[in-house]
Amino acid sequence: MTKFSPLVLAVVAMMASSGYGFVPSNQLSTRSFSARGSEKLSGIESILSMSDNDDWAPTKSAMVGGAGVNNAGEPPFEIRGFSLGNFVILSGIAITILSFAEYLSDSGSDGLNVSGLGFVYGIPVALAGAALKYAEIEPVPCISTPASERIFESKATDIIAKIKQDVTRHRYGDEAHLDTTVKKLGLVVPGKDYPQLMELREDEEDGELTFTMVWQSIDTPYKMWADERRVKKYETFFGPGVTADIVKIDAEQRLVGIKLKTTSSTPAVVA
Repeated sequence: MTKFSPLVLAVVAMMASSGYGFVPSNQLSTRSFSARGSEKLSGIESILSMSDNDDWAPTKSAMVGGAGVNNAGEPPFEIRGFSLGNFVILSGIAITILSFAEYLSDSGSDGLNVSGLGFVYGIPVALAGAALKYAEIEPVPCISTPASERIFESKATDIIAKIKQDVTRHRYGDEAHLDTTVKKLGLVVPGKDYPQLMELREDEEDGELTFTMVWQSIDTPYKMWADERRVKKYETFFGPGVTADIVKIDAEQRLVGIKLKTTSSTPAVVA
């Protein structure tokens, strides 16, 4: 009877247990591709047709939950009226120039003086300002009339007022104005750019305030914005006290608006 060494038996056992590895590679790749393809297809279908999932729930506030403050609540402070990036850049340049001028005037002095410190800190400050400028989002213009401004003061809900306050100032580090809002509403196609908020429009209609947020939606199709179930969720997300509608503003420029209209029971904002 033939005897086999333990090493040979071990090798044979390993080959038998790994027999699946000898399945033709084209079959394996076909199975893998099929599985990935079905998962990707189901993901796309769920995005385009916003299923009624039970996990979705409106946040207490559109601002705290997703109005461009990264779900961290209200910002600790606000800077309005000027660009922080420009201010830091100019400060760094000014420090560098003044230090250079002082260095030329005091070229005969020994040791590290104020001009030396200026060179050390001036250029990094300017670079930090450039980084801020790169991450900066410009304030959104608000188109209104004197009549709409008056009705805004009396009819704007707390959430509408906070949205206007948030997007009409410089932002830093966000993908776009109201980036977390459009993401929570399912309006961001995976792997594509965020819709960009272009402007706000205030108007008066039937004695009520209409507040339209206009986005340029390059990658998100209009049918996603206008999905009937999603439109109903706009009212919940930006409510209470408003109705919501979708307006196709400019098909060529791919501009779409979420139009909020206050109801007669809308309480006035307390200043």
